[in-house]
Amino acid sequence: MLETKMNLSNVPLTSLAHGGGCGCKLAPSVLQQLLANQPLTAPYRQLLVGTETPDDAAVWQLDDGTCVIATTDFFMPIVDDPYDFGRIAATNAISDVYAMGGDPIMALAILGIPVDKIGTDVVREILKGGTATCSSAGIPVAGGHSIDTPEPIYGLAVIGICKTEELRRKADARPGDAIILTKPLGVGIYSAAIKKGVLPRAGYAEMIATTTLLNRIGSKLAKDPAVHAITDVTGFGLFGHGLEMARNSGLAIVVHGNDLPLLSDARRLAEQGIVTGASNRNWASYCKDVRLPPGLPDWQRHLLTDPQTSGGLLVSCDPDRAEAIVEMIIAAGYPRACIIGHAEVGPASITLHS
Repeated sequence: MLETKMNLSNVPLTSLAHGGGCGCKLAPSVLQQLLANQPLTAPYRQLLVGTETPDDAAVWQLDDGTCVIATTDFFMPIVDDPYDFGRIAATNAISDVYAMGGDPIMALAILGIPVDKIGTDVVREILKGGTATCSSAGIPVAGGHSIDTPEPIYGLAVIGICKTEELRRKADARPGDAIILTKPLGVGIYSAAIKKGVLPRAGYAEMIATTTLLNRIGSKLAKDPAVHAITDVTGFGLFGHGLEMARNSGLAIVVHGNDLPLLSDARRLAEQGIVTGASNRNWASYCKDVRLPPGLPDWQRHLLTDPQTSGGLLVSCDPDRAEAIVEMIIAAGYPRACIIGHAEVGPASITLHS
């Protein structure tokens, strides 16, 4: 019996899942098909953000001008360490509240475990990691729900609040806005390298540092009138989430490829073909609205469609304040934050400039 328990405790988590992190998300094109012809939520006057737009969370306005933000996010393991998995999943789930300009107030755990494949001590570490991240965000894990599943799943349902005037959606970018990214790209590529056993130890530490960095800067940015729109970059990649901002704002976004912040080994690994299947699915879903320079190598395109797990915020702001806003973001603990492009009048699209 002891031997069985030890074996269950030593099973690599990523070996039990067909995908990991936000790379598990359905491709944008598949999601659009599933949501087609679904009833709209427009009749509810107090529902400020519902299914009409692909925002990061639902938002309900209370009578006193306070908004309640509700979101949920969960996925399969992106790393083998259960504590790290819990931290990453929790950080990613809470991010949606910050991306709407809010502050989280509590969370509920979502847990699916193949009970015949994972030891209880491993599950406790996953939950411990999630609770640690919630504590860092200043919120309790106030309950949850668990089921027996073929693959391990963990995440949170998160409730947050904000003032109505501080609510930030991805649909409010303006022509001329500067576009800021707060975290480096390449998490999906790193996760693929983990599965192949080729990610250096320093790379793993770098990946954990960025994926467990809370996007709490979003609630501070939302208090600045110069910040017009915010979203977080997750499973659809930089281009997928940038396109959502462009489409819903009715604008074109131009990205400067040479200005993109990358994880240290992301380019090298992508050049070696170490990428995710989700990257290809993302590209197939939205390539018709993307303009790339002639002859752009595949590895560079993969960086732009790479699914980010617990990625950074994409911020659209007044160009005259952009440099000061970047300096503030960096000072708040996001050292790789930078301006990566701008919004302009034109058909909803993304154009990459070298």
